Amino acid sequence: MSIDITDLRSFYASPLGVVTRRYVGRAIARFWGPLTGLRVLGLGYAPPYLAIAHDQAERTLAFMPSSQGVVNWPGMGASASALVDPLTMPLPDACIDRVLLIHALETVESPSELLHEIWRILTPGGRIIMVAPNRRGLWARMDTTPFGYGQPYSRSQLKSLMRQTWFSPEGWAETLYVPPLRNRLLLRTAQAWEQIGIGFSLPFAGLHIVEATKQLYRPGAVRAVRRSSRMSPVFVPASSPASRIAAKP
Repeated sequence: MSIDITDLRSFYASPLGVVTRRYVGRAIARFWGPLTGLRVLGLGYAPPYLAIAHDQAERTLAFMPSSQGVVNWPGMGASASALVDPLTMPLPDACIDRVLLIHALETVESPSELLHEIWRILTPGGRIIMVAPNRRGLWARMDTTPFGYGQPYSRSQLKSLMRQTWFSPEGWAETLYVPPLRNRLLLRTAQAWEQIGIGFSLPFAGLHIVEATKQLYRPGAVRAVRRSSRMSPVFVPASSPASRIAAKP
């Protein structure tokens, strides 16, 4: 189930959305690393987190699923956003160095197909940052935020999904320990919630953030070759026309 672009914009304009952008943005920034000369793609609803990439990278794109809707981004200059089918993106193979996936993995119909498509467009050694709701957290259980829609994940489920789609996890982070309530007094204590949650490695963070690298070895290709060989036609010997004529009485 996708969330509408209007609701996403409204959420990030709210006090709870401001807190979300602050802590999720900090976690993403720790994974970005130097972006100078790289090509970056934000897939899902990534504009709130693409400012650093837009300032540093050679090129930054914001692709948004057709089921969600699209907004113009950035606000100034030429538009770099597009409405796409995330399972068949209009990009050539191995053309993107970094992908930020947010507000997409939990709502797409086929997560494995989505990651296979991202694998296709990533350069060798390219990296993806995935943001997904934590199955054990409050943010996945309440529809007061966009992370309350779709399929939440445990860490083991994300590891399994990455293993199936040829990604190798390199780093993990959890964030948003503050309850997803629109109470201004509660939101003022968000920093304390984060410090306690991270310090004690508590299991109920709102989000998983994982950085993974594209594996160059594709076991799926081997299986495809074996499958095609098994399905190859077998030609049954047949008699020649001359022998059939000779055989008639």
